[in-house]
Order: sequence, then structure tokens, then C-alpha cells
Amino acid sequence: MPTPFRPDRHALARLHRMASLEAGGMQLIEPLLQELRRVVGFDFGCMLYPGSDGELMNYAQEPMQSVARDYFDARILRSERQVLVRSPRDFGEVVRHEHGPRLMREQMAVPLTELLRSDYYDAVMRPTGAKDYMSLVLRTAQGVGLAVIHLFRDASAPDFTPQDAALLARLEAHLARALQQGERDAQGSEVHSQGVLVATPQGRLMWISPEAESLMPLAFGWGWRRGAQLPPALQELLRRLNARRPEEMALPTLELFTAQGWFSLRATHLAPAPQARQDRQAVALHITRRVARGVRLLSTLQKLGLPQRQHELAWWLARGLPESQIAQRMGISLNTAVYHRRQLYNRLGVMGRDELLAQIGGKT
Repeated sequence: MPTPFRPDRHALARLHRMASLEAGGMQLIEPLLQELRRVVGFDFGCMLYPGSDGELMNYAQEPMQSVARDYFDARILRSERQVLVRSPRDFGEVVRHEHGPRLMREQMAVPLTELLRSDYYDAVMRPTGAKDYMSLVLRTAQGVGLAVIHLFRDASAPDFTPQDAALLARLEAHLARALQQGERDAQGSEVHSQGVLVATPQGRLMWISPEAESLMPLAFGWGWRRGAQLPPALQELLRRLNARRPEEMALPTLELFTAQGWFSLRATHLAPAPQARQDRQAVALHITRRVARGVRLLSTLQKLGLPQRQHELAWWLARGLPESQIAQRMGISLNTAVYHRRQLYNRLGVMGRDELLAQIGGKT
């Protein structure tokens, strides 16, 4: 019989704290899921959310990542709508009608035996080993839909229970706040990777760098397919470049915000080859991915497995706050903050804040 899961109270405290840190937004989903796994207990998770360009985006941990493309196939969508009360891809409907955590059996429109014979089960659940799941719609305080989170368990784990759902419900407001806020300024993020695509002015892809090949699905999700037309956002960028007057200095740019980072897109004309036909003149589409320093820092601190107080102190030290402000934010005395700092430095084998930053990263 599978062993019952025991929540980690320290992870629960860190989840509460993450909702008030100066980092977040959709980019926080990976460290958030890491902590949530220690509280609720699941094998992998995924999230559907509206992208900044209006398209429905997805974030998935492995092994769900490997079936994400099949999940967005039209045949699988039809099957999902036959076996579930409401497809999470009908995002507006889900936000209007679903409230609180919902167990898989509450979302089934057919008996389990029929679900197990469906194309949806064969394409999504069977390849990942998922046996059971629980979902939760997250909204802003004003009721605007943020995301739908799905948590999956495999055959080695017990099914989700109403008690699991009740625990997840206690975290709903904290999860929503953490995913709603975020750093979107240049000083709060760093360049992670860059790539370039070359296309005709009409949008036919001619060449793509290996870096851009990796970045495109992160920026455009399931909507990006090699060999298909460029996504509508890049088509719009090309249109703006083609309509640009010669005297204009600024090149057309576009910003996208996803769970994988912030993406800056820029279009430029390449110098045409002699005698080149106009429909063969090339356009370069530059794509740059930026990642919030705060999100990267959270992921680094999680791997260190620090005690709760040292974890929180390391966060604020890396963010550049003086100890007097750190003590105030942590609700402790200055002497206690100094004590925890010494314990932290001893644990990590560093002599001061500069060495701490060199080891875990932080404010520069």
C-alpha cells in the first residue's frame, strides 16, 4: 500500500513567504512547484495560462513536458471534451465555473473505464504514468483568471483525497499572489540566451539558429511548430518592419512575458544580395530571453536545503538589504539577524556577503 504523504511545514512557511517576496510572476512557477510538492505531495505538475499576446500558454514539468505537443492536437482536444466536464483549454469557461481545488473524479464526465479507453488518456496520462490528478484555478483578487494548475500522481502514490484538496485550498491565495507579481525591469533580470531567425518579408522561415530553435517553444509554447508559419506576433513584427518609413530610426520590437522568461523580439532588414528578388530579401528576427534574478536566486536557495531562517536571511542578503532592514522584514531583532547571518556563513563556508553572492548570486 502506498505510504501516506506527510506535509513539510518548513516548505509551507516558504510558500507563504514567496507570496510577499520582491520576485514572482509566472516565472515563479518552477520554484513554487518545488515547494508545493513538499506540502501537498505530487510527482509532476503543469500550468495553463493566458500569455501576454493573448494566446493560451502551457508550462509543464517532465514527463508531462514530453507529451505537451500531443496534448494540443485537435483530436486530443475533442477526446478531452468528451471525457471531462470542462477542458482546461476552455480557459474562460474554467475561470467562470470552477472554484477551489477539484479532484480528477469530480471532473470526469464519463465512468473511469471509458476514460481509460479514450484518446485523451492514451496521449496524455498513459505515457506519463499519471494515475490521478487535482487541479486549481488561480485568480487575482479582482477575480481575473491567472492560471489553471494541475498536480499529478503516478501509480506508486495514493490517490488525492478531500484532505489534500483542503490543504491546497488553504494555499490558493498565496499561490495567486506569487504568480501575479513580478520583476519586469532590466535591473531585476539578466540575459539568459539569445538567438536569431531569418525569414522573408512575407514570413516564410529561411533559417533558424540552434539557440532560437530552443527559445521559440519557450516564448510561444505549443503554438510554435518548425515548418509551420511564424507565430502571429512575429508576423505582426514583420508587418511593422515592412511598413516602416526609411527616415524612421527605431526598429520594431515586441515584448512577451511567459512562465519561461521575458522575451524581447526585434526585426531588422539584412543587406540584400546583388540582383536579389524583392520576395527573397531576408529579415532577421532577433530573440532574447531574460530571467528574473529573484527567481533564479530562489531556485538556487532551494537546492541548498537551508533551515527556514537562514533561507530567508540569505534571500534578503542577496537582494542587497542591510541587516537592520532584514531584521525588520523578518520580524526579529538586529542581534538575532546577526546570529542567523553567522550561522549561515558558517554553514556555507563563506567569510562575508561578497563571498555569499559569489556562491549563490544576487544583487550586483
